[in-house]
Amino acid sequence: MTTTIASRLHAVQARIDTVAHSLGRRSDEITLLAASKTNPAENLREAWLAGQKIFGENYLQEALAKMQHLTDLPIEWHFIGPIQSNKTRRIAENFSWVHSVDRTKIADRLSKDRSESLPPLQICLQVNVSGEASKSGVAPEELSSLAAHVVRLPRLKLRGLMAVPELTTATALQRSQFHMLWELFDRLKRDGYALDTLSMGMSEDMDVAIAEGATMVRVGTAIFGPRRYLIPEELAALAAKKAQAL
Repeated sequence: MTTTIASRLHAVQARIDTVAHSLGRRSDEITLLAASKTNPAENLREAWLAGQKIFGENYLQEALAKMQHLTDLPIEWHFIGPIQSNKTRRIAENFSWVHSVDRTKIADRLSKDRSESLPPLQICLQVNVSGEASKSGVAPEELSSLAAHVVRLPRLKLRGLMAVPELTTATALQRSQFHMLWELFDRLKRDGYALDTLSMGMSEDMDVAIAEGATMVRVGTAIFGPRRYLIPEELAALAAKKAQAL
């Protein structure tokens, strides 16, 4: 009998197929990343058994605990959350991809901390396309400088861009922010960067993201169901944001 997570996963895959086909795109151009923060390892195992091989985690300690439980599965781990300087070593040691590089200091540390025994760490630069002060990401006007810096670093391979647009039900606003990221991506490619990854779109807005050129969508709720709790790292992050606002 198909499990709830498996059936949701297959529904998301079918949704990607349908949207891609309607746009004249091939569905195999779009990678599904399961955004699995706050989900226990058992849920990830269930999704893996249903065919999902790529998972994205936002919080390092939570991710490391899951990795210990899932060592028997050849999961491709992506780090998709904000990065603190004191956590770059563990991220560089344990993940294949990092989507959230937004400043040179973090890129430098990831490069230094990535072992030569491992393949290069695949990097996306996070861009703040909404301009919200609460959002991580490099400002669009500073992206070229960051890209030029990252592409020269050893042990890193620059693959593309990532964004978390403003949470809104206004389709026109969603589309404009996704299109901004696509334009920045296209400009870098025209400048000679060998980029192939545009990481944008989540459960609520992935259809619009795919229409604007997404090559990777980060889907959590539509696969795993509503989140039920906050982990300590997330509570700490919320407390830090509140402190900054005071």
